[in-house]
Amino acid sequence: MELLNDMVLFVEVVKAKGFRRAAEATGVPNSTLSRRIAALEKSIGLRLLHRTTRRIELTEAGLLYYERCRRIVDEARLAHEQLGEMLAQPSGVLRASLPVDFAVIYLAPMIAEFARLHPGIDFDLDLTPRRVDLVSEPFDVAVRMGVPENSQLIARPLGALTPHLYASPAYLARAGEPSAPEALARHQCLGVLKPGVWRFHGEGRQLEVAVDSRFALNSIGLAKRLATLDMGIVLMPEEIVADEVANGALRRVLPGWRGTPVPVYALTETRLLPAKTQRFIEFLQQRLR
Repeated sequence: MELLNDMVLFVEVVKAKGFRRAAEATGVPNSTLSRRIAALEKSIGLRLLHRTTRRIELTEAGLLYYERCRRIVDEARLAHEQLGEMLAQPSGVLRASLPVDFAVIYLAPMIAEFARLHPGIDFDLDLTPRRVDLVSEPFDVAVRMGVPENSQLIARPLGALTPHLYASPAYLARAGEPSAPEALARHQCLGVLKPGVWRFHGEGRQLEVAVDSRFALNSIGLAKRLATLDMGIVLMPEEIVADEVANGALRRVLPGWRGTPVPVYALTETRLLPAKTQRFIEFLQQRLR
């Protein structure tokens, strides 16, 4: 990095045709400029400038070095300006891995809104239940529900979704409505993977209830759909079942009780993010919180 800084100072001295004017242009003291150029010449092993009391002249090696350095410095400045433009109006392809059902049911309207706000961004969205490898695969960000498993990744909290109990009116008419969380042990309970223990908070206490189901699922969407088909009680965030509650396909059960909040994270390989990724994460944080 010091070498690059010295290259910039060397270019400025040559452009200004002297140390004094270069010092005025850069704000770097004359003595510092002279010392840094001398150190640059020593590291190269060749004299770059002929110094006189009134002016400087490039040596043959200095002319060659100046032409190369000037192009490098100009490219660096152009890259810096372009990055500034990207920050003002992010662009490029945003490659994101998203949970299938969560993206389709809940994130889709947010993604559409974000796309309208940033017309310069294109989207490559991978909806899959598998844990993608952010190190070896070309993803900018992965959105995941639950506590992150890979501690080597950078996890940024987006928010948390609190699950509640829901069932269809027909199921409740057939099986009866539970009067307390403990009564769930006598009901069909639908959840992602095989339901085992559901944890609840409410009425000033916490408790765990062992539940059972005929279905082992890895899909939030399918669990919700089976609930609308009168197959049992689901424990899900209200954001996921909002439409079904609105149209009467599902209704809240045990409204005084709630499940353990499910955290939602954005995972990245590094803290240094391009503007498109940074803006996407910030947008989701605003909406999910």
